[in-house]
Amino acid sequence: MNRKIKNTLTLVSVLAAILVGGLAFIFIYQKPAIKKKQKVLNELKQYKYDTEDLNRQLLDKIKQSKVLDSVLAARKFNIPRNLSSLHFYEFMNSISGILSSDFQVNIEYMEKKTDRNFFYHLYKVTGVGDFNDVYQLIYAIEQSKELKKILNISLTNYVQSSDDSAPEFLVNFTLNVGVYFSDNDRFTSKDYSENKLKSDRLFDIFYPLIRTQVPPNSDGLLDVQGARLLALVPEGAFLADMKGESFLLMEGDKVYLGYLTQIDRKNNRVKFVLNKGGIVESIEIPLEREINKLVK
Repeated sequence: MNRKIKNTLTLVSVLAAILVGGLAFIFIYQKPAIKKKQKVLNELKQYKYDTEDLNRQLLDKIKQSKVLDSVLAARKFNIPRNLSSLHFYEFMNSISGILSSDFQVNIEYMEKKTDRNFFYHLYKVTGVGDFNDVYQLIYAIEQSKELKKILNISLTNYVQSSDDSAPEFLVNFTLNVGVYFSDNDRFTSKDYSENKLKSDRLFDIFYPLIRTQVPPNSDGLLDVQGARLLALVPEGAFLADMKGESFLLMEGDKVYLGYLTQIDRKNNRVKFVLNKGGIVESIEIPLEREINKLVK
């Protein structure tokens, strides 16, 4: 075999070896990898990454979120997520404007507790104030949008008096308040309006019907006890008290502990209604000359 044929056969053998190696690499190693990549590519092609379509989907999701949020906001009470223990102090400061300036309150944080699927911060609220202020505090806590519950309550009457003012009939109170929250946002909304927290006034159940003390006559009004009717004039009735101080009064004018209800010119007398610590009296004072006639 000549050298030329030998070189040709060698080249053909090398080319055949390269061809076999290339085919082996493609079908044995590369083809499975291509199939794997093709599978991933097909999975990715299932999702449309069109910007306009994604924006439309986003708007739809926002609308659905607002609908769900409005449903939550329409509920009377919401349960917020992961509420700070300081939030109740902020709430108490926010309602201070609907309580009188003399109202006294103290807040003590107790502990964090669980109630079935929810949590709550427990506070002890104590103080003293007018009955309607205490009722206003209870109403605001119970009616607030973020769920709060008065778990137990203690009320006692308290009388505060001084020499120069009428006695005040107040209420000592102790409230245990639970402020509820959740570990998720399924029970609250992002935007909501607070409920109506201002209450109507109630009759003071701690105010005594009959009192042993009456307010002092700090306004210098006519004291009907021991008063004398001096004259009946067109402008009204002319009276004098036990100290000799004179007063000109008309029907409806205020006197100490009551009012002048009637000037009876026909029978020459005046009539008063007095409230003496819960005991209501009607008093008539005749004209002095009528008294003199009866004496003679």
